[in-house]
Amino acid sequence: MLYYLENGIKQMKKIALGVEYDGTFYHGWQFQKNTSSIQEELEQALSIIADHQISIVCAGRTDAGVHSFGQVIHFNTTAIRNNTSWTIGVNSYLSKYISVIWMKEVLPVFHARYSALSRSYRYIIYNYCVRTPIFHNRVHHIYKKLNAKKMHVAAQYLLGEHDFASFRATHCQSRSSWRKIFQLNVKRKRNWIIIDITANSFLYHMVRNIVGTLIEVGSLKKKDIWMQELLFKKNRSDAGVTAPAKGLYLMHVEYPLKFGLPKVARRPDFII
Repeated sequence: MLYYLENGIKQMKKIALGVEYDGTFYHGWQFQKNTSSIQEELEQALSIIADHQISIVCAGRTDAGVHSFGQVIHFNTTAIRNNTSWTIGVNSYLSKYISVIWMKEVLPVFHARYSALSRSYRYIIYNYCVRTPIFHNRVHHIYKKLNAKKMHVAAQYLLGEHDFASFRATHCQSRSSWRKIFQLNVKRKRNWIIIDITANSFLYHMVRNIVGTLIEVGSLKKKDIWMQELLFKKNRSDAGVTAPAKGLYLMHVEYPLKFGLPKVARRPDFII
């Protein structure tokens, strides 16, 4: 806990927060001039509670329109506040589209981005001939019937460590396009197709580019072996189009047990 040293100087401590948000009305996570961002709104709310300027670091920057059930952030503070202040108190200064769901004081070595072992995303497709107005900004609607089994078979070619150059966006700034995918599953539940993917980290638009490519297989335009061919080609223009952001959710970020972060399972149960 934070305390005063003998000379009266406050000691800095590090706080981690779990954050949920609906990204529909934001221009992504990262702060941008003259537009709304999730980072800016959170920093403003935290700065009010802490009574000093707060700068936050997140586990993974999400694009405009992408949602989160499991974003993790950290920040340093000298403020003496209880757990409720960092959750309910902060939420009182946030819009209804963002919510802090847990807090944890962490070790100084913790880093929301670099301490993460893996990130898990979920992409949701509403696969039915008639659109859904209820989930309009939260799922990708495809009216033509998709073959989820073929999509799953195709997805398995991407498991393991590969050069994912065919699935990185043109403006990706990562030095390397090598990533390791631990899990990539596609399943259908009635009119919903759910794509779950876990990797050590992701390239810019990597998940959405993979989904767009799997849709080509699911619509029977391409065979499943095409996914393996794309890995060898290392050419973004050969793969499928980028799937819309609104169907994508950051579900969970995994960290070493030594940090003791809460295990909070908050998922879109209406389709699970």
